[in-house]
Amino acid sequence: MKRIILSIIICFNLAIPVSAMEFTAPAAPDAAEQYLPPTSSSFLKDLWYIVRKAFSEIAPSITEAIRSCVSVIALVILLSLLRDASSISAQTVNLVGTIAISMTLLSPSNSLIKIGIATVNSLSEYGKLLFPIITAALAAEGGTTTSTALYTGTVLFNAVLLNGISNLLIPLLYANIALGIANAAINEPVLKNLHNFSKWLITWSIKIAIYLFTGYLGITGVVSGTVDAAAIKAAKLAISGSVPVVGSIISDASETILVSAGIMKNSTGVYGLLVILAIWIKPFLQIGIQYLVLKVTAAMSAVFAPKRTVSLIESFSGAMGFLVAITSTVCLLHLVSIVCFMKGVT
Repeated sequence: MKRIILSIIICFNLAIPVSAMEFTAPAAPDAAEQYLPPTSSSFLKDLWYIVRKAFSEIAPSITEAIRSCVSVIALVILLSLLRDASSISAQTVNLVGTIAISMTLLSPSNSLIKIGIATVNSLSEYGKLLFPIITAALAAEGGTTTSTALYTGTVLFNAVLLNGISNLLIPLLYANIALGIANAAINEPVLKNLHNFSKWLITWSIKIAIYLFTGYLGITGVVSGTVDAAAIKAAKLAISGSVPVVGSIISDASETILVSAGIMKNSTGVYGLLVILAIWIKPFLQIGIQYLVLKVTAAMSAVFAPKRTVSLIESFSGAMGFLVAITSTVCLLHLVSIVCFMKGVT
């Protein structure tokens, strides 16, 4: 009789309607939407679609970069002829050449710096929308400690990095370009030392940000993941032992629910990875192309131009290299954070 009554109670409980939490990734920004595939098949195929789409639209960037390269080389040849064939002093020719080359390269460089800033802001804004969702999904899977630690660290580093880029790295980038121009025009050892110091400061600021962030995520993932895994095992054992008759059934059902939450978390995370890459890919190619073209320009100019002029072109290419590093660092930190959330509980 007890078994019959218990079976009836269980049937009534099973008949109660339930609802599940829905974890949906936020929509991609308009700038990234055009690079996402219309239908999702697999991560690698979707990634290849994004890369192909971005490469198909960078022809104008290549044309503009080559135009700048040709203009600079033409100026270098003209200045070389003036230096050899005219009565104008070499110092005056170098000063005029520095101004002319700087004016040619400042406009595209400034435009690309603005693109880099906009990319960093887009990545940060999308991360603010995505991370709370995958944090809730990870917590629903049982990773309460992990989700809290990861979310706290991610939000903190995201805010610190964004402020650091806006208030430190971008001003340093402009200062680096200005010091490179001044050093090429005046050729003072103090300016050269300041220019080298600005490069060192930018480089190590980026490296320290990566080291601290990845180190924090590594320690957090190991410690909190172990804590959450132990807590889940203890809870399942307690349910199985304390609930009579159906304790093991409820324990198995809870495992199924956790797996379902993990699937939703991972699908949201994969979509977030693709969106982050879609936001980053085109600006990366635009800035990277300018960086490579300037490198080639500096190498070709070395045949005709003095060392000061070549160092001026290299300072612009170095600034573009730093800009690539800044945008790629922000993208990398978002990708690593999403992967850590997807990893969940160990």
